[in-house]
Amino acid sequence: MSEDLYCDTCDQSVAREDAIRRETMADLDPDKWQMLCCPNCGNRLKTVFVGDE
Repeated sequence: MSEDLYCDTCDQSVAREDAIRRETMADLDPDKWQMLCCPNCGNRLKTVFVGDE
């Protein structure tokens, strides 16, 4: 099941699997967290946990 994300900059929905994955900023561990970004403009859409719980 795909979760659509919304880009405020482009004013459109982005399928989660189409989002660009990037390392997070600040002090978040990049092995546990990633940012999902808009493939059109690069705007950050969501920060997600990808590490083992």
